[in-house]
Formats: sequence, structure tokens, C-alpha cells
Amino acid sequence: MARGALTSRLVAVALVAVAVALPFFAATYYLQLASKVLLMGLLAMALNLVVGFGGLVSLCHAAFFGLAGYVLALTSPPYEAASIWITLPAAVGAAALAALVIGALSLRTRGIYFIMVTLAFGEMLFFFFHDTRVAGGSDGTFIYFKPLVAIGSLPLLDLEKARTFYWVVLGLTLAGIALLVVIVRSPFGHALAASRVNERRARSLGFPIYRIRLAAFVISGALAGLSGYFAAAQFGYVAPQMLGWHVSATALVMVVLGGMRTVTGPLLGAAILMGLEEFLRASTEHWKLLEGLIIIGLVLAFPDGVRQLFDMALKPHAFPALRRMRRPAVPREAGNA
Repeated sequence: MARGALTSRLVAVALVAVAVALPFFAATYYLQLASKVLLMGLLAMALNLVVGFGGLVSLCHAAFFGLAGYVLALTSPPYEAASIWITLPAAVGAAALAALVIGALSLRTRGIYFIMVTLAFGEMLFFFFHDTRVAGGSDGTFIYFKPLVAIGSLPLLDLEKARTFYWVVLGLTLAGIALLVVIVRSPFGHALAASRVNERRARSLGFPIYRIRLAAFVISGALAGLSGYFAAAQFGYVAPQMLGWHVSATALVMVVLGGMRTVTGPLLGAAILMGLEEFLRASTEHWKLLEGLIIIGLVLAFPDGVRQLFDMALKPHAFPALRRMRRPAVPREAGNA
């Protein structure tokens, strides 16, 4: 057990080292793609706090993702860069506030009704920006400058450089992973898991289920807003499509593909899904069909997520089937033949 844990830590350190060193040998295009993967992975990990650990399937997280991008667009001056110290807290705060309002109402329902209510709230925000003239209406609006990271007149980071932007996004993703690990391992995380496994028993033990789920929903919405803020900054454009249900569905596919009830599984799912799209799009015009077939195959082969492959490689003792495969055959004695 100790050897498996040590191996897992060494692999994690090696992956982080490779990620940090990526800008030194990757072209700008691939740096931008890696930044996009990290941001979508952060969105998927945020969603997984509610779906995988809380047992609540939400279809409105794209609303928090897109809302933060719109806050950046609306608070940015037209001819200069906006201060990150003002726009980032405003964007994340707006996403958290929206999650608080939507969660307070949606969490009074259960099952399919919760899914439909979150979908309805997400679509309400989508059509608010689509059908009004706020920030360009259905055409969206541009963000001409990335946020300015400076103290007074002293610039600290130049986010216009793809390398710097990637490192900032990587740092935020690692911080998000650390935060989620702390949450799921804390008494709060155990209570959230208890509400998923057996809500009646958890309620009978005195757990405030509604408040626990609402707190998880707000934290999840804030992380989704953090991802959406930097996604809008990266592409310099926001549109109602960022709030559409298909973005929530894509994040949900990443969660299922990578592995629910694991913190980093959705990030792996984002890397697989977006890497697969990038490869297939350049190979065939029917890439959507192939992508769907491959995803179906992966989900059927690994119902617990592709991250299960890492667990199987690093902790084979945890999988009885692998133990049986590795166990040498014992020859029968002649008397028992």
C-alpha cells in the first residue's frame, strides 16, 4: 500500500514537471490548446464536485462558466486592459451568487426534476444574453485585451504571452485540484458523500443535507466561473453559446469519461476528449461520428472512467482480476489428476 501511494505521488510530480516544462518545447498553438484543456478540465472538476461526490446531475454549470466571461467583458474598458484584481473577484463572485440563487431553488427538488430545473435556469441565462442587447446580444462581444496583472504601475505578468498565460492557468488548475482534494477529504466532503450514498440515513444522523449540498453547489459554481473568466480572456470573445446546455453536457461527458468520484479524473477526461477532437478533426470530415463511437467504446470498456487505467497500473493489488491474471498456475499433483 505504501509503495503504491509513493508511486502515485512520483507519477503526479513527474506529470506536473512535464506540464511546467511544456512551454519550453511546444509551439504556441499547442500551448493555447493545452490552456483550453486545462480550463475545460477545471470546469469539469468543478461540476464533478456536485455530480460525482454529491450525486446531483447539474446541467447549468455552463451558465456560471459563461456568466463570468460576460462579467469580464462588461467590466473591461474599451481601449485598455482591465485590472485582474477587480474583474476576477467580480466574475467569480457573480458566478458564486448565481450558483447560490439557482442552487437554493433547485436543491428543493430531486432526481430528474433537479436535472430539468438546472437546465431551465441555464437556458434562462442563455436567452437573457441571446435575446437582449446586453454585451452584443446573439453576436456576442470582443475583449480586446487580456486582464492586466500589476501592482499600481508595476506590471507583474503579461498574459498576452501564450507562455505566461499557460503557466497562470496551470497554477490555477493545480490550486483547484488542491482545493478539491482538501474538500473531499474533509468532514464536509464525507458528509457530502454520505448524502449521495444514503440521504435518509445521513439526515437521520443530523447532517444538514440541504446546506451541505448548497455549499458544494456554490463552490462548484465559483470554480466554474474561474474557468469561464480565463476562457473568455484567452479567446478575447464571449457569446451566449458559452452559457448553452451543450457546454454543460460536454463537461458532463468529461466527468464520465475520466472518472467520477475522483478529483483529477475529469481533467483526464477533458484531455482525452479534446485531444481526440483535435486529431479526428484533422483526419476526416466525419469526425463527430467517429468521436461518438470511440467515446461509447471507452465508457463501455471503463465504466468507472479511463482514470481506472492509472489505478490498475499503479495499484494492481486493488483489482482482483489482475491478481488472478498475475498469479502463476499451480500444477496439479499426480494423485489429484
